[in-house]
Amino acid sequence: MLDVNAIDTYRGPAHILNGVSLRVDKEEVVCLVGRNGAGKTTTIESIMGFLPVRAGQILFDDEDVTRLPPHERAKRGIGYSPEDCGVFPDLSVSENLMISRWLGDEVAKRRNGGQRVDPEAQTFSLFPEVQNLLQRQGLHLSGGQRKMVAIARAMMLSPSLLLLDEAFEGLAPVVVNRFTEAVMKIKAMGVSILMAESNLGAATRIGDRLYAIDRGEIIFHGSPREALADEKVMKALRG
Repeated sequence: MLDVNAIDTYRGPAHILNGVSLRVDKEEVVCLVGRNGAGKTTTIESIMGFLPVRAGQILFDDEDVTRLPPHERAKRGIGYSPEDCGVFPDLSVSENLMISRWLGDEVAKRRNGGQRVDPEAQTFSLFPEVQNLLQRQGLHLSGGQRKMVAIARAMMLSPSLLLLDEAFEGLAPVVVNRFTEAVMKIKAMGVSILMAESNLGAATRIGDRLYAIDRGEIIFHGSPREALADEKVMKALRG
């Protein structure tokens, strides 16, 4: 589904990613773990096209998307929920969702001639709470509600790959459990997921495979059990 091959990415003059490679297979949850500043968000933003890569290649569904702008990657079925949620504060929740609902029609045309599962029904089955927020402005949402809306908006695209950047950050444990259930439901819908996550415990509960990143380089790839037993990974996450 996704192949990231030896990418280098800069933020201004700073060389952040150095030869990062990872893959996500169909109907798989892959977690990219690392402490703050390790390169997780830069990796996600490189895949989505917000940051240009200086070297390497990004393949999505066997297509080279390395030089495509973000909206073209979205049209190919890559959904994105950013770390800061990216909810438009002056728009209602309904209007925020409609942006991806409209773009999802383009995804469906490319994929199967326009036919698609009802995105509203699919999305609200994940987060029924969002239906009660449709007329509320983004400005007036709590942190947990913004994260719900950000994921719901990405799912309105009917993506085949979902990028989640720190979806659990700042959430109470009971809310983390709620989001974990939603991620597993998304996987059951046949959507592949790449999650950037600082919390190793949360990542090991839901990830089929894990990559650990430190100082812009992948230092580990394996199963959640192997990650927990790897002293190098644990030391990197502790900083």
